[in-house]
Amino acid sequence: MKKVIIKIAAFCSMLAGTVSCNKYLDVVPDNIATIEHAFSDRYQAMKFLATCYWGIPKSAGWNENPAMLGAMELIFNRDKRTDGGMRFALGENSASLAITNYWSGTSNMVRSLYAGQRDCNTFLENIDGVRDINKYEKDRMKAEVKLIKAYLNFYLIQYYGPITPLRKNTSLTESTEGIRVYREKIDDCFAYVLQLINEVIASDALPLSIESKGTELGRFTRPVAYFLKAKVLTYWASPLFNGNTDYSGFVNHEGAPFFNQKFEPSRWDSAANACRKAIEICAAAGHRLYKISDYEAVNSKFLSDTTMLINTLRSSVTQRWNPEIIWANSSYPANWNYQITALARVEGGTSTPSGNTGILSVPLSTVEQFYSDKGVPINEDVTFPYSTRYNIRVGDAAHNLFIAQNEKSASMNFDREMRFYSSLGFDRGRWYGNTHLVTTEENTPFPKNRFGEFSSVFNPGEYNATGYWPKKLVSMNTTWRDENSVTEESYPYPEMRFADLLLLCAEALNESKSAPDAEVYRYIDSVRSRAGLKGVVQSWAQYSNQPNKPLSKAGMRQIIQQERRIELAGEGVYMWDSNRWKTSVRDRNRPIQGWNVNGREAEEYYSVTTVYFQRFSFRDYFSPIPQSEMINNPLLIQNPGW
Repeated sequence: MKKVIIKIAAFCSMLAGTVSCNKYLDVVPDNIATIEHAFSDRYQAMKFLATCYWGIPKSAGWNENPAMLGAMELIFNRDKRTDGGMRFALGENSASLAITNYWSGTSNMVRSLYAGQRDCNTFLENIDGVRDINKYEKDRMKAEVKLIKAYLNFYLIQYYGPITPLRKNTSLTESTEGIRVYREKIDDCFAYVLQLINEVIASDALPLSIESKGTELGRFTRPVAYFLKAKVLTYWASPLFNGNTDYSGFVNHEGAPFFNQKFEPSRWDSAANACRKAIEICAAAGHRLYKISDYEAVNSKFLSDTTMLINTLRSSVTQRWNPEIIWANSSYPANWNYQITALARVEGGTSTPSGNTGILSVPLSTVEQFYSDKGVPINEDVTFPYSTRYNIRVGDAAHNLFIAQNEKSASMNFDREMRFYSSLGFDRGRWYGNTHLVTTEENTPFPKNRFGEFSSVFNPGEYNATGYWPKKLVSMNTTWRDENSVTEESYPYPEMRFADLLLLCAEALNESKSAPDAEVYRYIDSVRSRAGLKGVVQSWAQYSNQPNKPLSKAGMRQIIQQERRIELAGEGVYMWDSNRWKTSVRDRNRPIQGWNVNGREAEEYYSVTTVYFQRFSFRDYFSPIPQSEMINNPLLIQNPGW
């Protein structure tokens, strides 16, 4: 599907006056002629299908994706704290001024997901009347739209908790009571999402893979349906949604709790089975972890195994439509505006590209999650100098592919796992690619970020707040073409990665069993092995001060959760994960820290500085329903604490 099709402007002009793009449960006027035109032939129907895809939320944007900055896994500097994503992260959300409002929508980029559901319903109600589309294609399109609708409802559940699924559209000829609806119990909301997914799977109408690479990339396939089912069931089994007694007083109009009050262990069994099946279907479609051999196929230079692995791990996210990508959002790609925030300068210049260059910053709380090179947490590794990790160390020949030789850096930047170096850019850390300079691996450029150096403050407000950049979010083919300008290669944002599915499976299996076993280890170890690490049992037994940790269910739960934080770092997953695990209140009340980026000398620069204080309270597990919607529909009940 061509990206240009997926534009709401085309749709709104085509159906002028038919659908409001922003109002929750806005009704479709009785304009039969316009609707008939929208489904008059295949071309018009395909445009409407594209609009349904356009309704899926944008992930590659800090003001559109609440999870990008929401958990403060990534941050902007204090000069950029007024951006919507930072205001959401800093707890400035409210019912009267809802930030990142997907309930009723605020703009084309943050559009009501109910408006998106209305588009889906309109499509499903009218597609059978299009005469020049055969049954096979109609069935495929209907399956896609049902899956989009399931996706939109699931997103709303994650964000708001109990919702009001829009099962059908309401016309103006019906009673106004049709738009005054109650929020449904959380189990009923999940059940509806699963009903839609199961209908899609049962129809067998989606292709196993996309054959027409030039025109259909970005459309849903069978693996997408199975992945989404596995994810939905895993969330439904998780503590936030399964037996959450913290919400015993949050009751509906009948006085019954919105959240089930009894933990159902069988839900983990269902999630584990769905994950296994999704892996099977994905494998049949050719999805797998991105490998060094895949990167070699697109790279013409001879590189060491070390640099090759670092670049492979980066490319698993940014290489377009690589085998690991189950589905990527081509409607909203990771473009210039997104990547420039994660890109550091690696040489001097006299001007800056348009955009906020290098302002996307990684706090120490994220940096320290990455393992040592032994594959265990740095605070557990008996060989890692954890107590002196902030001390200065000088780069040597043995570490030159990671940190420039004879340059000073923090001790904690040495002897880390490969995902540390593939995911993060930092002062004096080698940054392969993204530069026009002709160099060898041993002389690969690196940021110089001490105050006054070329990677530090360039224009007022353009600086990295912590001294770490999310390098993994920058395509290997986005390049400084000279010291002042950048050529960008956008990439479809990876919403579903095979590594994510493997770790979901490990989690669901661990929770469904009395103790972890070889099956649990197999899935997590496959992700670790790709990163050059040994299996969890061997790594913990050899290097951890808690050698038996992988042998218990609780210990393995901690390992899986940290593994997800590492593998999916910066991809907008951690906020949703920490919420569903109910660990946010524990883990997201903390100082958000980095290096002293105003320091001119290494000794001054490498001192820990607090950028923000993060606050998270019980109410923040779910966002508030906008106050305007509470007024429009008095039957709605607000989320606790708002």
